[in-house]
Amino acid sequence: MSLSLRRDFSLKPFNSFGIEAKARLFGEAHDDDEVREALRIAAREGLPLLPIGGGSNLLLTGDVEALVLRMASRGIRLLADEGGRVLIEAEAGEPWHAFVLATLEMGLAGLENLSLIPGTVGAAPMQNIGAYGVEIKDLFAGLTALDRQTGELRDFSLEECAFGYRDSRFKREAGCWLILRVRFALSRAAKLQLDYGPLRQKLAEQGVTAPTPADVSRAVCAIRSEKLPDPRELGNAGSFFKNPLVSAETAHALRAAYPDLVAYPQDAGLVKLAAGWLIERAGWKGFRDGDAGVHRLQALVLVNYGSASGAQLLALARRIQADIARRFGVELDIEPILL
Repeated sequence: MSLSLRRDFSLKPFNSFGIEAKARLFGEAHDDDEVREALRIAAREGLPLLPIGGGSNLLLTGDVEALVLRMASRGIRLLADEGGRVLIEAEAGEPWHAFVLATLEMGLAGLENLSLIPGTVGAAPMQNIGAYGVEIKDLFAGLTALDRQTGELRDFSLEECAFGYRDSRFKREAGCWLILRVRFALSRAAKLQLDYGPLRQKLAEQGVTAPTPADVSRAVCAIRSEKLPDPRELGNAGSFFKNPLVSAETAHALRAAYPDLVAYPQDAGLVKLAAGWLIERAGWKGFRDGDAGVHRLQALVLVNYGSASGAQLLALARRIQADIARRFGVELDIEPILL
């Protein structure tokens, strides 16, 4: 199959903010050969290659002078099934939530807390996606990536990926690798992670006393649906800011001033603050400036009410960052990739 490219192509259907921006070139890669072909064409055209998945972690602030390549490969394979430990591999273009549901239908546990996260399998390791007490790194068993310079394939172990909080080697070394396939070690014996308070509460509301992985998945979907707007109805990229990590001393001082501060102790004497709490406490929840706004139910989510540009959303984000730094002395980092 030969790669088909289109020039000056609208990216509005391929970013969850629903922002109108054009790619100089656009194509969809369904296999490794088409990825290599895209690299050759980009080099010939003198353009950078920009791979995207579901476009759920992008903020487009203008037209993209690049060959935008949507990773569209599909496939899920069971590689090993030994002693209750199951090794499963998925192609980069597999929609993440559909992949999670497929593993649950196979009787496999581990990914249920990561249900309903938008995006694709290939994009998931980039920022070590996580939710409700589970991160990609907790189930990760390796991935295969293509070296952009040589076109060779390389397998990466957990240690080589250098996962951090919403971070990875592939995010820090953007432009070096293209993730093609990802592997996970799942289990036929459920070891449920139920430490997140609202998750236990939702299960109780649903009358579930002995939850299965599928029960947890349904509860997570219900919580996310209540907290986060559907991008098909209101443009957004989910959580726009990372939860900041601060020293224990900083957290202690903030709690003295704000007894209701939402904070979670971490390793190495650090404390994770809830960015949504900071933004809401500062009065930004529900704020709207034209079609760029902060969601009325979730202060962590910036939304496009219709025709906001990426530049307008970014300007709003910068205003929020500056206000949080002034009020609390805390720096907020933006989670989506800015283009």
